Amino acid sequence: MIRSIVLHIVVIAGLFLIESFLLEHYAYHHGNLARILVLATYAVGYNILFGYTGLLSLGHAMFFAAGMYGCALLIRIGEWSIAPAFFVGVLCALTLGLIVGFLALRTIGVGFMIVTLMFAQSIYLTALYYNEYTRGDEGFSIPQTVRSIGGIDLTDPTTRYFAALILFSICLLMSLALVQSKAGRVLIAIRENEDRTRMLGFNPFRYKLFALVISAGMAGAAGAAYAVLFGYAGATFASVQYSIFPLLWVLLGGPGTTLGPLLGTILMFYLVDLASGSIMPGLAALVENNFGIEAPGLASAYLLLVGLALVLLVLFAPKGLLGSVRERWVPWLP
Repeated sequence: MIRSIVLHIVVIAGLFLIESFLLEHYAYHHGNLARILVLATYAVGYNILFGYTGLLSLGHAMFFAAGMYGCALLIRIGEWSIAPAFFVGVLCALTLGLIVGFLALRTIGVGFMIVTLMFAQSIYLTALYYNEYTRGDEGFSIPQTVRSIGGIDLTDPTTRYFAALILFSICLLMSLALVQSKAGRVLIAIRENEDRTRMLGFNPFRYKLFALVISAGMAGAAGAAYAVLFGYAGATFASVQYSIFPLLWVLLGGPGTTLGPLLGTILMFYLVDLASGSIMPGLAALVENNFGIEAPGLASAYLLLVGLALVLLVLFAPKGLLGSVRERWVPWLP
């Protein structure tokens, strides 16, 4: 347990030192890593439900969007300040998680996936329907003048990075504390064999609901933070793709590992960034120059490279990168 705590503190300290000594000289990566930390917070919450409890949700974007809109609409329409709007956004996600949990957890397996997807689509369509307030897929921006807390300007790149780091660190350490607690061990037992867990006297429904609400709260905190730190809210974040993204991040980094969501988010973010920005356009140019074949579609087919990476992952590291490391070399990884 001590080794796990030290490892997580070292990771957080490393992220702190990266900003202090490296990122301030690279504005592009400075902004990217702040965004990654917010999205990794989302993935940490998803990992509690999927990686540790074994529940595959295809509608987690509704919690991210609930936090985002709960915060952003209060700032835009209600003219609330940042701090109370943020906490109301998290509360919206927690409440939605409780409601969805009571209904969706009465199903199992594929049924749970479908019900969560249906709920998420309802939230997405609602965001599109009330276009007057949400501006639909176009979204709306939050003015820089109101994005501050106690005189601290959250639009400043350094401040924004550290705010994202604080949020991620809190959720990461909460995740570590949870999985090493009695409740966390029960969640893992439910993932491995729910019937046997029930025979031991535990109530699986209660623990799964607990995991779903905690997961929804972290997703909502990430959504609210995204709105505040990057000044934007849009219905795109409630769409199916933003329910699939955290699944991919967790699968890549290692489901059921506390640091897997961070590693998976970093790798997937930069894989997509490089593929769409240089690799695939360069490959398209190479094909055209050497074979005389016009390949304009190849330049935008960056998801082809992402798909290939996922196929290789399934073949050679089915438990994700950190999951495979734990299985082969470091069994004490949480």
